Amino acid sequence: MTTLHVIAHSPFGDERLASCLRLLGADDGLLLCGDATYALKAGSEPLQMLQAANLGPRLFALAEDLQARALDGTQAIAVDYLAFVELSLHYDKVNSWL
Repeated sequence: MTTLHVIAHSPFGDERLASCLRLLGADDGLLLCGDATYALKAGSEPLQMLQAANLGPRLFALAEDLQARALDGTQAIAVDYLAFVELSLHYDKVNSWL
């Protein structure tokens, strides 16, 4: 069963991102939104963790949140809200890391 994991909290405040990456299945996706998009900040430890996870086409970020935080987000596939809905339908379940 595939899961789309959604993280909205800053990766600098707690261990949600690290915990999520440990539990991520081979076919699971990860969507960063809100302050979680700071994980894509160049040179950051969270970005290094994401790169080590080798998610490739399974790493997504909300385009609106990237823009609001002046992040280029080239390491993730930028999606709008419509694409977010489509992603949630593509995966068997959605897990929000609250």
